Amino acid sequence: MKNVPLRWARPVALLAAMVLAASCGLPKVGPNKRQIFAGSVQKEGDAFIVSVNDRVTRATAVVPALGFSQQFINAGKLTSDTIRPGDVLGLTIWENVDDGLLASEATNATALEEVQVDSAGYIFVPYAGRQRAAGNTPEQLRAMITKKLEDQTPDPQVQVRRVAGDGSTVSLTGAVGGQGVYAIERPTRTLSTMLARAGGVAIEPDIAQITVIRGKEQGKIWFQDLFNHPELDIALRGGDRILVEADTRSFTALGATSAQARVPFESQNLSALEAIAQVGGLISTSSDPTGVFVLRNEPAEIANQVLGRDDLIGAQRLVYVLNLTQPNGLFVARDFVIRDSDTLYVTEAPYAQWTKTISLLVAPLSPITTTTSALGL
Repeated sequence: MKNVPLRWARPVALLAAMVLAASCGLPKVGPNKRQIFAGSVQKEGDAFIVSVNDRVTRATAVVPALGFSQQFINAGKLTSDTIRPGDVLGLTIWENVDDGLLASEATNATALEEVQVDSAGYIFVPYAGRQRAAGNTPEQLRAMITKKLEDQTPDPQVQVRRVAGDGSTVSLTGAVGGQGVYAIERPTRTLSTMLARAGGVAIEPDIAQITVIRGKEQGKIWFQDLFNHPELDIALRGGDRILVEADTRSFTALGATSAQARVPFESQNLSALEAIAQVGGLISTSSDPTGVFVLRNEPAEIANQVLGRDDLIGAQRLVYVLNLTQPNGLFVARDFVIRDSDTLYVTEAPYAQWTKTISLLVAPLSPITTTTSALGL
């Protein structure tokens, strides 16, 4: 077999590279627009392809519904007048005799510094016995104890006071300045004031969520809603557990973007345009602004509304298409809401594939060109 002349080396190498490109394909970040559209229901695929417009953005603008039930909202603030189980009381009893029932000979006053109301709502006072404290005011309890003692000692004088807070406590955990158990006191009877007492939230306010657990009931709100909606600043109850945590929602970014990753939300409401910006934007040399896709399993009620149907049952696979080059494309992307577990996928521009082809074809010729130059041919 004769050797191929050097003047034929370039065409042969070019042909070999073209055959290689045709046989093994070019590397790419994922499917192109044509391949995605080929998976549509209209082409016997299993996903609905939807071009996003103003009507679609309105139909899909669903955000998590957080809030407290009326049971939380209608609960009144605890007052210092009503005694409750767990309260710690201080009692002082004066007797109008030198040698009284409780007082020693040197004094006519007896101090009971810490008397805790038990879980049934009672306290024990020597010579007055077991007294119902819960549900009564300190003044009512004072009168009850006085009545019991006046049959045993002349003209007793009784003082009832609180010792530590209101006796009721709440626990704060999670992303707060100081986790711990805090007493419900006069300045900290509401959710916002108790959070302030614990040092505030220790994460970005935009993504902070507050959960209040009361017995078998619980409610969750956004931290900022405490100030935007004053009715959500609920009154606290003893035993409440308050949890502060960051928003756990996220989306996945793939394709021709500056970053491919699972990305947490940075605000309560996240648009497609903000999601693109959050991952570093499109790559100017390879991204196709006409092929921005959002993949989502859409609930049947929303899917029916988007598609103008009423026969779909169960979650449906929808692929939303955003074309940023349209006259109002950026506005539509700004209004389209990204939801938890969405996949944002950006296709490569045809130019990017062409560039790869040229690079693949030119690369094998470089050694031949160098050899030819060295031989002076």
